[in-house]
Amino acid sequence: MIKSNKIIFQAKKIIPIVKKLRKQGKKIVLTQGSFDMVHIGHGRYCEEAKKHGDVLIVGVDGDKKVRKRKGPNRPVVPEKERLEMMTYLSAVDYVVLKKLKVPKYNLISLIKPDVLVATKKTYNQEQIKHLETICGRVVVLEPMATTTTSAKLRRLQIGAAKEITKTLSKKFIRVMEEMIEELKNGDE
Repeated sequence: MIKSNKIIFQAKKIIPIVKKLRKQGKKIVLTQGSFDMVHIGHGRYCEEAKKHGDVLIVGVDGDKKVRKRKGPNRPVVPEKERLEMMTYLSAVDYVVLKKLKVPKYNLISLIKPDVLVATKKTYNQEQIKHLETICGRVVVLEPMATTTTSAKLRRLQIGAAKEITKTLSKKFIRVMEEMIEELKNGDE
């Protein structure tokens, strides 16, 4: 059961929070992503993003949004757990659920951050120019870990497949040997 006051399930509910923060003179940073199977790269990324302002808001893609973008077996971790997990990162001040059926750049338009932080693969140059009309500036960060969640999942799948193949091969050979023995004994 999630009880954190840092989690916003309806994007519009971030508006009064942002207004209050702006009245306090706070510089607002926004970043977004799936954050499936939170790892060291996510932590480093959020730490680096926070350096660009006073308050870090993280948009976390909902399960349906992740599934549409990354395939039927994703996310591995359900949205409520991913949202809660992000609140444990010290750099993160607020987490907002991003649902599938909302307009592109919806959260960016609602928050109008002073700084939008993204990775290289997120936006092309044309998109960045457009986004800079909505927010103060766009900062593009390098990857913060050697592998991504997707790469880690592929490695796990390959490892599991190899183990299954090894186990099945041994069993298959044993069954074939037994069948050959039975056939030999049946001829006697």
